Amino acid sequence: MKSLPKFLLALLISQTCLVIDAISAQQKRAAVVQFLKTFETRDLSGLSVVNPDKYIEHNLGVESGFPALRERVSRIPPGSKVNTVRALVDGDFVILHSEYQTPQQKTVVFDIFRFESGKIVEHWDNIEDEAATPNPSGRTQLDGPTDVQDIDKTASNKALLKEYFEKVVIGGHRELAPNFRGQFHQHNPLGEDNKSGAQAASGPFAKPGFVYRVDRVHMILGEGNFVLVVNEGLFDNKPASFYDFYRVENDKIAEHWDVIRQFLRKKGGKTARANSNEESIMTGDTHNTVSTCSV
Repeated sequence: MKSLPKFLLALLISQTCLVIDAISAQQKRAAVVQFLKTFETRDLSGLSVVNPDKYIEHNLGVESGFPALRERVSRIPPGSKVNTVRALVDGDFVILHSEYQTPQQKTVVFDIFRFESGKIVEHWDNIEDEAATPNPSGRTQLDGPTDVQDIDKTASNKALLKEYFEKVVIGGHRELAPNFRGQFHQHNPLGEDNKSGAQAASGPFAKPGFVYRVDRVHMILGEGNFVLVVNEGLFDNKPASFYDFYRVENDKIAEHWDVIRQFLRKKGGKTARANSNEESIMTGDTHNTVSTCSV
């Protein structure tokens, strides 16, 4: 029997991958929704989507491992709510942009879940308090478009943000910023439309001696017109993690949300507020940040 020509074999494999990825994405979204419902119901059966033998937690205020997750869920105050505004799937990763509400406070959270063999095995997040009022441009940390569009541009949009961070944010070539963004909506609680934080006239960015610096990008995840860049550096001269979230339109940045969280480090690079298993707020299995199907 003759073997298929290489181009036909490649086409068949690529089409199969597209079907598998589409089904997988739906299953992962549903699994994470089920998981987050445990924060409202405190029903531990919702944790069935987690692999208890492999679960790694990167939240610095929580112990790593499945037993600590069970304990955390059981201690959630009654009446707590989770409102997920945006949900993306990128390969093995699911990214959620949500409002968490307890009787005591409201927070804005980016959650990242990594799947392996259909189960959640790893979790990162970045959390900040929800602002009491909109920013100077009238925008909140959560409002704005939510529909995922331009799925065919996922790779190019991620590449755009990768280049933006390499050349402008880390590279310091601010004169190149117009190549990546023009008029854009800013959702940072202290920011303004069409201005980066460095251009803000008020808030911490305008404080004398203020230092904002990105030293390293850890993950670039996205789906369609939305891209999340997980990075770290200095904010007000203190080590911090940055989750910068972008909407891309017509090959340029059109909108920006973020969550900034300061953390401390011990000598030698250890994270002072890390859990007892010394998981870092940033590290982990982040190599598969681009969904691919190789031939």
